[in-house]
Amino acid sequence: MARSDSPRVGLVLGAGGIMGGAWITGGLEALATETGWDPASADRVVGTSAGSMMGALLVSGVPPWFMVAHSAGRTFQGLAGADGRPAATASRSGGAQFRYAGGLPPIGPGSWRLIANSLRSPGSHRPAALLAGWLPRGPISTEPIKETIRRVVPHGWTDHPSFWAVACDYTDGHRVAFGRENAPEADLADAVAASCAIPGFYEPVTIAGRRYIDGGLWSTSNLDILRNEALDLVICLNPTSSLHPPHAWNPVERLAGLARHGSGRRLGSERKKLVAAGTEVVLIQPTDEDHEAMGPNLMSTRNRNSVIRTAIRTVREQLLAPEVAGFLRDLPPGPDYKIREPDGPPSEWPDTLPGVRRRTAAARGESSRAAEA
Repeated sequence: MARSDSPRVGLVLGAGGIMGGAWITGGLEALATETGWDPASADRVVGTSAGSMMGALLVSGVPPWFMVAHSAGRTFQGLAGADGRPAATASRSGGAQFRYAGGLPPIGPGSWRLIANSLRSPGSHRPAALLAGWLPRGPISTEPIKETIRRVVPHGWTDHPSFWAVACDYTDGHRVAFGRENAPEADLADAVAASCAIPGFYEPVTIAGRRYIDGGLWSTSNLDILRNEALDLVICLNPTSSLHPPHAWNPVERLAGLARHGSGRRLGSERKKLVAAGTEVVLIQPTDEDHEAMGPNLMSTRNRNSVIRTAIRTVREQLLAPEVAGFLRDLPPGPDYKIREPDGPPSEWPDTLPGVRRRTAAARGESSRAAEA
């Protein structure tokens, strides 16, 4: 990719549960520090399931280095979220807090209408969507996911001009990219929760009178949604596929490997659609080391920081490979404070970092009141 002007770039963050979100966090940190490019500056950012959460945080002003530091337990004195609460009180679990949604335990299929629609026209529905209809409605609340997003965007949508959170309609199984021009209007927190709502596990999320579930049922990456966006380059971090073929004999690991193989095949097919449209694609996927750190249960709440640390190293190695580095050399440099932690205390940070703008405004207000007194 040789251009005299800055390329139009897309960023795609795939599904992957709690472990996948941790892997994406490490991957974004490696991408930023290795290239000097700010991933939040991408012209199009698409997130599915766990990728929608990490993408929403990213485009709302939370740089990768801050995600890594916060997850590791770092505390930044005096820093507050957009909701006014101290940043130190925010959950460090990446939304991995499982609470019962309340009410009677769900019994029977979660969506008879999805079952009926998929049986009427099976060719237009993904097999995963048909399965989702038969599964009981999930009993786990999505409020912890919404709470994580509301710490940075209390209501409304992010300021990024083109962030899409992909979910599936629980009635017809088709994908919906919230944030896109033709999608229903939604709060960012609700859209991300809908994108993450794994059927049979999380409760569906209602937006504008319709119920939505995990966008990974349509595709774990939804990479092909960018095929008509006239982009020069798309960088895709996809936690559920694999850079290496599965070779485990343990039945659980073997099933996980088969799932990764299926995800990888679809990812490759979607990549071909973008390449045919004239868009270069860089695919970043977990290695064997990453899979060992993540384990077969992607909803596990353990080892998040180990997964992040491993991903920083393995993704950096992939970015340095000549066949990848050539595509990335034209990425424009981002502000240094978006790439690495600024020197000094948060009171001296640029006001475009998480919580700083509000803290600065509050400090000015206190100064004004003191002067008037």
